[in-house]
Amino acid sequence: MSMLLIRGSFRVDGGAEPDGDTLPFIPDDVTDWKLVGGRAPVVPKADGRAAVRLEGVDALETHYRKPGYGKERHQPRKFGRQAADALLRHLGFTSVDRHDDETVTTVPVQVPGFILTSGADAYGRCIALAFDGSVRPPVYSGYEVSVDEDLLKRSANYRLIKDGLAYPMFYPGLPAYLRDVLREAAREASGSVPPKGLWDVDKTIDGALISDIGSITDDATGVVILPKLFRRLKDYLDSGAAVTSLAGFSAYLAGAADEYRFLPDGKTQTGLHRLIEISEDGKILRMPRPSDQILFLDK
Repeated sequence: MSMLLIRGSFRVDGGAEPDGDTLPFIPDDVTDWKLVGGRAPVVPKADGRAAVRLEGVDALETHYRKPGYGKERHQPRKFGRQAADALLRHLGFTSVDRHDDETVTTVPVQVPGFILTSGADAYGRCIALAFDGSVRPPVYSGYEVSVDEDLLKRSANYRLIKDGLAYPMFYPGLPAYLRDVLREAAREASGSVPPKGLWDVDKTIDGALISDIGSITDDATGVVILPKLFRRLKDYLDSGAAVTSLAGFSAYLAGAADEYRFLPDGKTQTGLHRLIEISEDGKILRMPRPSDQILFLDK
């Protein structure tokens, strides 16, 4: 499978809030955005920038809000901020100053690089592999190229997974052989002694004690779980004042009707409620199958 290469710059200014898997990118030729296919067109701002979402990566949420589901929330900040700052440094920003409101000031403001993309998601975000300016682009901007393992390993995506600062998260746009590379990096990070980065505190598989929204958001006592699960749980807990337990969470997930397949060749299933387990007392939530064994069909 080939991916479209776009040369340009990563730019952080004007109150930008880049996190560990999303940041602004400006092509050298803004019309290159028109070459990006996918579920929705990429609509750049006046200066040509648009959001790039890292392919195969899910970093802890530093600021998440779904309209109609309560206020903006974040996961315990430590590893979300580490991932966000590491992403910027991997791309060539030499200094990163993160403020309390999650806006960032960097030196320099803009760095050169390129992205490789297979398309945009339903929100018009370009889903891509991101590379710093020291990596030589294999083709001219606007052309497609097959991505091999060596090139993937030079991406910021791979480096975040390898350092244990993000979870692998797979959608159909990433070929199986590249998923294998990220899966291996994640398992090396989680299996090291001690586990690297967030893997030392992750409670997704072992089980997270959930009593209220603070259980997944508090910086000091909140548990670290897969961000995709955090987003669904946050929306559920913030969906109404009467929601104070996990009693209705499975039904909530079933209603959302997310589609996925178990890798390598499982049948399509509907509803993330099939992926989770809730203890009999309704207090412990776990997702026993790791994210690197799942192909999610919705972004």
